[in-house]
Amino acid sequence: MSLPSVEILIDKLAQSLKPYFPDGQDPANQPIIVGIETGGYWIANIIHQTIAPDTELGRLNISFYRDDFTTTGLHPTVNPSSLPTDIDGKTIILIDDVIYSGRTIRAAMNEIFDYGRPEQIILAILVDRGERSIPIQPDIVADTIQLKAGNHIKLSGPEPLQLSIKTLIEAG
Repeated sequence: MSLPSVEILIDKLAQSLKPYFPDGQDPANQPIIVGIETGGYWIANIIHQTIAPDTELGRLNISFYRDDFTTTGLHPTVNPSSLPTDIDGKTIILIDDVIYSGRTIRAAMNEIFDYGRPEQIILAILVDRGERSIPIQPDIVADTIQLKAGNHIKLSGPEPLQLSIKTLIEAG
């Protein structure tokens, strides 16, 4: 299967997000771009520099908010999240690389709400691979890719950013 160019997908996301950042608006009143570590933050950083470099950029590490440690394992190195001190009443543009079950996004929203109560959260995703376990849907998607059972899509980087398909080997 041929995978799309990450650069083209990021440009597509950036173009879809531009209307949320009107020219001439005070940066303090514009949305806050927040990326989920690691791939989502890589993408968020590029989009931030492209369309809204004067606004704030946040980084979420959701390790402590996950509910699937039995399948993903605990990660020994956990970096703190970095969000602006006041997100109350703000629009958050939450960016991640791949959405699958929806559990990562649920964990990210839990952490965001620990920081405050935003006006709204807009979910922007590079690749939607479907098959949700919980009812979370992105607002903006650069591409949708259907995979065979047992396959997963992965963004590696940060230089260069590249998508690849990995086959999980079941322990037996």
